[in-house]
This record gives sequence, C-alpha cells and structure tokens, in this order.
Amino acid sequence: MSQHSLQAQLKTLSRAKSQQINAKAASSLTQFELAYLRMASAQGIASKHWLELLLRTTLSPHELLTAENDLHAADIDKLKTQTSDKLTSLAIAWEKECTNHHIVSYDSSNYPCSLKQLDSPPLVLFVVGEPQCLVKPQVAVVGSRRASVQGKQIAKTLASDLSNNGITVTSGLAMGIDSAAHHGGLVNPGKTVAVMGTGPDIVYPAKNKSLFDAIVSGKGACITEFFPGQGPKPWHFPRRNRIIAALTLGTLVVEAKIKSGTLITANLAADLGKEVFAVPGNIYHAYAQGCHWLIQQGAKLVTNVNDIIDEIDVEPLQLSIPVDIENEKSEVNSLATDKLLASVDYDITAIDVIAQRNAVTVSDVMASLLEYELRGLVAAVPGGYIKLRGK
Repeated sequence: MSQHSLQAQLKTLSRAKSQQINAKAASSLTQFELAYLRMASAQGIASKHWLELLLRTTLSPHELLTAENDLHAADIDKLKTQTSDKLTSLAIAWEKECTNHHIVSYDSSNYPCSLKQLDSPPLVLFVVGEPQCLVKPQVAVVGSRRASVQGKQIAKTLASDLSNNGITVTSGLAMGIDSAAHHGGLVNPGKTVAVMGTGPDIVYPAKNKSLFDAIVSGKGACITEFFPGQGPKPWHFPRRNRIIAALTLGTLVVEAKIKSGTLITANLAADLGKEVFAVPGNIYHAYAQGCHWLIQQGAKLVTNVNDIIDEIDVEPLQLSIPVDIENEKSEVNSLATDKLLASVDYDITAIDVIAQRNAVTVSDVMASLLEYELRGLVAAVPGGYIKLRGK
C-alpha cells in the first residue's frame, strides 16, 4: 500500500471517529460544547493557543475543528493532531451518567467571566452539582491541611458568616481548613463550591467523599478542569489554585506556613488584582507565619466577617434572626462572660491551670468545660483545652 493511500485511510478513520463522537454527543452537547471539549482534550496545548487561533480566524470553535482550506489550516492541523478522542469520549460518557453532571464550556452563560482573565483559562469545566453556583459572588477560604482545632473552627465560623451574607464559599476540598470552610458554607443551600485537583469522578482525598456528596446534595458544586479518570498529580494542585484565585472576589487565608500552596493561591489572587485577607495567630505557631507574612505584605487582617464584606463589592443580605436563635445567642453570650471561660486561653490551657485560676476542684472544672464544649465555646485537645469563642 502506498504512503499516500495509507495517509488517506488514516484521515478517513480519524474523520469517522470524530463523526462517531459527534453522534454520541448530539443528545446532550451542542456543537460548540463538543468543539471546546475536543480542544481541551489536547492536554499538551495551552488553551491560549486555541483562543488566539479562534480570534485570528474568526471561525466558530466547530468550524475551526472542521476547517480544511482555511488560510490558517497548517496552524489548525498542528493543534488538531494533539486532540484526544479517548478523553473526549470519556467526558461525554461521564456527562451522560447523571443529570447533575455538566460540561460548562468557555462560551456558556454559566462560565465565570473572571476565569477569562487567566493567561490560559480552562476551555471546559466539569461540574457535579449546580453550574449556576459558578457565577455567584464568591470568596475563597483556604489554609493548611494540618490545621489546628482553633483554625478549623475559625474557618468554619467565617465561612458560615459569609454564607449567611449571601456569599458563596469556595475552597479546594482538601483536609483541614478547606474542609472546615466547605462545612461552614453548607449552612445555606448552594453556598459552597469545591475546586478539585482531579477528574470529576475521583474524590481526593478519599476521606472527603461524604463532604463531596454533601456539597452536591446541598445544591453546591464540585468543579474541575481535569478530565474524568485523571487522578491527583502534584502539578494538578497549582492549576487548581489558580482557578480558586481567579474565580473569587478575594481569598481569605486561615493558617498557613510560609512555604505552602495556600500562599501560592494568595499570591495568585493578588496578581489578579483580587483582595487578600488573613487571620492572625500565635507568633510562635508555624501555621500562623504565613498569615502574618501576608499581613505584612498588605493583606487585610480579619477578625470577623465584616472585615471581608467591607472590602468586596457585594451587598450583604439583611437576614431576619428567629427569636429562638436570638435567645440562644443571648444565653451563649451570658456564658461567655463567665470567669471560668475567661480563664481558658486560645492556646492550650491545662485543666489544673484552669482549676487553679478559678480556685475550684478539677472535677468542677471538668463539669463546666463539658458544658462549654457542647456549646462550641471550647475544645478538648491533648494537654488540656483551648477557647474557640467567647470572652
């Protein structure tokens, strides 16, 4: 068989495969969505090259992939050879599996405009849950995976307060601060978005599968630019972090070391002109050093949700507080003025130290601390207790 005949056969086979993919997608994906999906499947090609070519040729995405006699045909063919029928087919099959599986393409109404300011924005986003969450006002809450009990409580409280003010909480579905932030956002339906460093069908870490399910069932969204079947790789997480930074109005850091992915996210946010916030901590705590460095660089110090709302262009919701909740808050505030609670530090405080400060027995202290713990005012940790909130 001549080389010319072999090339013709290969070209015909490639066209047949593309038509087969088109047929599979016809029931759920538009030509534009499928075209962007095929472009994104070229994993070795930065998306900016496709976008520049679309701009130069003035062709639609579908026309670009089917063009043969265009002036830029050589450039188009060079990119087209990198597309993957396998990845495209896997993505189509994944989208068809479930009604809450969505593929949001670059020109979709649910594609966040803020992502388009990236040098190479994702051409498609795989979404499990509600795609509309992507275009809501969002604030990122990020931090250390090995967070302290107090750090996780702060992240959850601030995330909950953001959610109550109509702001969607966005984080990376990791352990520690990320998980606490998502749990805080879940107090209101549709108020948390998880950006994943894996394909949409792989939850990492696996321990967070229940959190993933809670976000989806809570009308939130779990999103990723990685194709189905793609597991966690070290280089995936910096890419995930750039999406978190671009997607949100600002980034709040709660506990981070100086050299960490969290600070990469904060720096990306600053480079994009977004607000950066940081929660201060103990000067002797390694996980407070990153926050203190950010504050020194100009990040806003945060002690409550108003410190964030004051800086972002979002009108906070005026929510009515039910009488029973108001009464509960009053009762908690009354407890918070108690001398025994005041004797518990925000760092680890030994039980015998608390007993000595209050001139009472250890057994009496234990009884009071148990009540405070049930109310979320203190937490038991190795070596004693720490205060979570109150005076």
